[in-house]
Amino acid sequence: MTCPPADAVPGGPADPRPDGYGAADVERFATEAHKSAALPSAMYAAGRSEFARDRARVLHSGALRRLAGKTQVVGPHEDEVPRTRLTHSLEVAQLARGIGEHIGTDPDLVDLAGLAHDIGHPPFGHNGEAALDAVADGIGGFEANAQNLRLLTRLEPKIVDQAGHCHGLNLTRAALDAVIKYPWRRPAGGGKFGCYEDDTAVFSWIRDPAAGGPGDDPVTSIESQVMDWADDVAYSVHDVEDGVAAGRIDLRRLADDADERAEVAGAAAGGYSTESADYLAEVLRQLLALPAIGSGLVASSGIGASAALKQLTSELTGRFVTGAVAATNERDEHARLRRYGGRLVIPRLLAAEVAVLKAIAFHYVMQDPGHRAVKQHQQELLKELVDAVADRGTQALDPVLADHYARAGTDAERLRVAVDQVSLLTDAQAIAWHRRLAPSAGTVAAPRPAGHGLD
Repeated sequence: MTCPPADAVPGGPADPRPDGYGAADVERFATEAHKSAALPSAMYAAGRSEFARDRARVLHSGALRRLAGKTQVVGPHEDEVPRTRLTHSLEVAQLARGIGEHIGTDPDLVDLAGLAHDIGHPPFGHNGEAALDAVADGIGGFEANAQNLRLLTRLEPKIVDQAGHCHGLNLTRAALDAVIKYPWRRPAGGGKFGCYEDDTAVFSWIRDPAAGGPGDDPVTSIESQVMDWADDVAYSVHDVEDGVAAGRIDLRRLADDADERAEVAGAAAGGYSTESADYLAEVLRQLLALPAIGSGLVASSGIGASAALKQLTSELTGRFVTGAVAATNERDEHARLRRYGGRLVIPRLLAAEVAVLKAIAFHYVMQDPGHRAVKQHQQELLKELVDAVADRGTQALDPVLADHYARAGTDAERLRVAVDQVSLLTDAQAIAWHRRLAPSAGTVAAPRPAGHGLD
């Protein structure tokens, strides 16, 4: 039996793409050879879409596995069953897939965006991100979202061209675009961004107007919007759930105390929403008064309390997901939404409710004085570790990063490699590497309190 030509395989270059995505959407930055190890008879069964292939590449990547050892809110070494960056990413992927299926986007595409949305996060969550940004200030800074793109297109070893340049996982254009939450370079005044200056070639390719992209227009694809909302829902609801389970958040007291709600609303207005504090306080009051939510505040201990908390989490998640799906489908009359052909509609009330949930976690967990002391220790550790790795060069680097270091032509490029290396480490690895490479740099304590990585 002869093999079909490459362009006859479903998902190949000549696929007419009945799913509504175009040839440019499934194009890859680097040319790849077709797989050759399959049995000839099996070629006819190779029916995976290009986006399903992309999802598999992310799912099987070392970078995704390392998220199991990276802080979400409670560090991986704390409590009995903490959420990590990996479990959070799996939850985001599941929510994104559910939303995508109901508004007509490709399920694999939004699923992989959820899996990969935090793949560039360093040790110790956003605290580690701040430390690496300070170290890298003179070379373009550090931002986990920009690191996502760098890791997917340069650092994760999957596709290497004939010149020896690594192209990361070499995902399709639409897949990479789905992971980009902040489609711009580093702002002069600081803030979030999605691309370092030395990654502009692939960034421009992803956003190329000739391939249906928006160019320099800072808009996100519908798939990225789905991922972003799924992320907001997952971490706002689950961080509160974890805080309640750990005894750090008392929702019953919050429901009964107007002054407490006003404090939380003020934090929400200052950092998570453009709505007024008065409006957010009333939103919080009404949210906690919902029968489906209030019933979860009754039991105080034992299995009843655990089940009630889980039910509360389920109710909130369902409210936020179905609300966005219904609003989007009502506006677009159930049209299939693709890349820049639609927008996810988030009702004002739901956006405000998510904002106050984020503020609850911030107010009761992140403001803890013990947490602030540990944050300082963690930042010192990572800064000292970057210096130690940069001083030792290739001997301190993983093989893949050692190759990047050998190719670096300037001190700035070599420092970037050192930052890349440290960002890849898990929390425990960062502590162990610091102990091995910088034993006399300082006495940095291992993290202990919760709350290291709230988005």
